[in-house]
Amino acid sequence: MPEVAVAGFAQAPNVRKTEGTTNGVEMLVPILAEAFAATGLSKQDIGFWCSGSSDYLAGRAFSFIAAVDALGAFPPINESHVEMDAAWALYEAWLKIRTGEVDTALVYGFGKASAGQLRRVMAMQLDPYLVTPLWPDSLAIAGLQARLGLEGGLWSEKDLAEVAARSRADAANNPAAQLSGTVDVADLLDTPYVADPLRAHDIAPVTDGASVIILASEERARDLVERPAIISGLEHRIDSPVLGARDLTRSPSTAIAADRLDLDGVELAELHAPFTHQELILRRELGFDDNVRINPSGGALTGNPMFSAGLARIGEAATRIHRGEAAKTLAHATSGPALQQNLLAVLEAR
Repeated sequence: MPEVAVAGFAQAPNVRKTEGTTNGVEMLVPILAEAFAATGLSKQDIGFWCSGSSDYLAGRAFSFIAAVDALGAFPPINESHVEMDAAWALYEAWLKIRTGEVDTALVYGFGKASAGQLRRVMAMQLDPYLVTPLWPDSLAIAGLQARLGLEGGLWSEKDLAEVAARSRADAANNPAAQLSGTVDVADLLDTPYVADPLRAHDIAPVTDGASVIILASEERARDLVERPAIISGLEHRIDSPVLGARDLTRSPSTAIAADRLDLDGVELAELHAPFTHQELILRRELGFDDNVRINPSGGALTGNPMFSAGLARIGEAATRIHRGEAAKTLAHATSGPALQQNLLAVLEAR
């Protein structure tokens, strides 16, 4: 089976609000052009297309169909879609190339969270009979998770603030970041709670954005980019959606996925952690110490476009290899409440 590599990546600026429609077309057209320009490919060269988005977020049924306008509806294309973060669309495209059916694929994800009340929209992913009718929003659930860790002595509020401060400092070098700059940990701890014990800096901002990744077989990728990022391992696992049935201070699905991958020699990791305490959970499950640099892009805490933030983590990790800044990286994407579903991708230069 052919190896698969990330050959190109582009993302729209992470912003609080865009004026375009909820189908992502306005955000996708320029970054599609950017990805094609970087690789020298055209639409006719893509063997398979796969997207990630959400009808709930877009406020319309089959919202991904409207997004195809950014690709061009004619001539017909080989296209698919997943109703979740586009990192899982990348998994589908990865399989398509691995089976030898195609040798190139383009994966994209988009989300316009500013169009609605994201905290309430995310409640729609919960148990429709027992939980959603209570309308516990996403910040409340994350607050419960953070509180359990505090009471269990796993982290302190200062630990959370330090994650936020580091993330914003790293994002200063990321032109796509929504939040960036130097902040003082003591000043952060002096701000009010949003969802006790979480403050504003502990929570990823509401973001509009989109991302595009071009995949290719290793052989084809070497014609497209000087230093392809080979996907040497890809795993995803799921924990129970029943919040009371699992220890929210752990992420067993992440640990199981990591156990099936070779993480030795990973130099940096892009972790999709929409809340500061979730980064700490992921680091522990992955067994990373201070020798592994975490989220040099700033991560989701500095820009979290729904349904493309996970894909962007893969793109950011691959870009470090493309630039020669790392030889082995890890990317992580999550979906569902309290780190319910987790995907890991190991990328290497060969």
